[in-house]
Amino acid sequence: MIEFFTAFSFKETASTFLILFAIIDVLGATPIIIDLREKGKTVSPTKATASAFGLLLVFFIGGDAVLRFFSVDINSFAVAGSILLFFMALEMLLDIEIFKYNGPTNEATFIPLVFPLLAGAGALTTIIALKSEYADVNILVGLMLNMVWVNVVLVLTDKIQKRLGKSFIYMLRKFFGVMLLAIAVGMFTTNLTSLIHGL
Repeated sequence: MIEFFTAFSFKETASTFLILFAIIDVLGATPIIIDLREKGKTVSPTKATASAFGLLLVFFIGGDAVLRFFSVDINSFAVAGSILLFFMALEMLLDIEIFKYNGPTNEATFIPLVFPLLAGAGALTTIIALKSEYADVNILVGLMLNMVWVNVVLVLTDKIQKRLGKSFIYMLRKFFGVMLLAIAVGMFTTNLTSLIHGL
């Protein structure tokens, strides 16, 4: 336990935070969150943050084992996540509704907010990859700091919309729609190529 804490490094923690900050990109998800709420979907900031943290923590502790248990490799997992992101990007760009949730509640906290936006294939893959480079304590601290940031942004989403205005949010939504589409295509091609090479 002592060795766990003595391995703390500000440099590694800062690096982990910045990497996960870029991958999670909760600010980029703001237009999607606003769009979900305008469609009448319920989004709980606390539940979303806790769920995203829990999912990332599970993968941090035993991501490889979880995927092996379900006989799924990380590349297949990433391809599945990229397809979800692709359709969400189309929704943003074309002003159409593809993703429909007909469950018992009208909540969109877990899907699509937690997965694939906050704790998508990219973040889950990154968590596993970071373990080969940084000490566990630094990854955990970097992850927790990101979750604090995520919760702050989710709580202030409505204020962000009021401050920026609907027209700006609409343009931002189109911009991030293009970015999300590019990320989805890149994630899909990269991981599909890895799957093909692995055959």
